[in-house]
Amino acid sequence: MLHVVATPIGNLGDLTPRALEAFRSADLIACEDTRRTWALLSAFDIPRPRMLSYRQGNEEQAGEAILAALASGRNVCLCSDGGYPAVSDPGYRLIRRCAKEGVPFTVLPGASAVLSALLSSGLSTSSFTFKGFPPRKPGALRRFFEEEKDRPHTLVCYESPFRVGACLKAAFETLGNREAAVCIELTKVHERIFRGYLGELIPQFDGKPVKGEVAIVIAGDNPKFEHS
Repeated sequence: MLHVVATPIGNLGDLTPRALEAFRSADLIACEDTRRTWALLSAFDIPRPRMLSYRQGNEEQAGEAILAALASGRNVCLCSDGGYPAVSDPGYRLIRRCAKEGVPFTVLPGASAVLSALLSSGLSTSSFTFKGFPPRKPGALRRFFEEEKDRPHTLVCYESPFRVGACLKAAFETLGNREAAVCIELTKVHERIFRGYLGELIPQFDGKPVKGEVAIVIAGDNPKFEHS
């Protein structure tokens, strides 16, 4: 059985009992960075199992090794450095192959930066769109937001700590002055949430890189929210 395991995005207390049980019983753990996952296991006194690096760049080769282990009756855990594997992290290709080929797998719920940011924003949660990391080039970045201009869904994306200001500017120029939130270091000791309209948030981040991981949430084109 393949266990798709969500791991903490910062606070180790967010690792669930089911995840701990899966890690303890695993014959193989496929993870993005074996050093980070080993540090996580060590924090819970889990003996080091066989580990396999499953990361961007080796997904096809590592995926074959994982499928071979599953075919031989092994229990395999798939995890990333934080949150759900396959959500802006490697894992989608393996999960899709399992689904198409009838290989049993189960998803163990846990920490998610997407949902934590959405709820922390104070914006509408009735429907939302998650778009991963925006492109770097200005033209592509504008198109990234233009696709969402007339849609009512709250938008969630990740961003580099060095490009938060540029991302907010592109959103303002494309979407108008919508409500938004910049979520930094979610669940960690230095968690910070900045809420307001895009026009208010831009000066706080323009040319000012932040420390830590960032998620940005922007209101959709929804009559519940007035854009000043």
